[in-house]
Amino acid sequence: MIRGALLAALIGAVAAPVQAQVQVASGQGAVLRGLDKLNGQTLDGELFSGGGRALMGLEVELADCRYPIDNPTGDAFAYLVIREEQSQEAMFAGWMIASSPALNALDHPRYDVWVLRCISS
Repeated sequence: MIRGALLAALIGAVAAPVQAQVQVASGQGAVLRGLDKLNGQTLDGELFSGGGRALMGLEVELADCRYPIDNPTGDAFAYLVIREEQSQEAMFAGWMIASSPALNALDHPRYDVWVLRCISS
């Protein structure tokens, strides 16, 4: 009988309705911050979707920046490709989340880059 109750509970948990998903929109670009860990210098820069720019000693490309429709100034996440200058090999390619930059961070001995927000207008 205990096995039957446990099985029913597991099936119920799996079949439980999924929470409503947050509606997101794509911004025109993103605002990023770069940090030089050696001298403590920071630099903010705007980057438009589909474009790239130099930020500190890195080349950063932005594929897309998305944000929750009900909170355009918070919880932005951007797909970035980051390379060292003069290099073709990407040292980072993936989604970075503004509210939790450590979840998927750039691993570089000198520089750090994170997303601040999307450009929505």
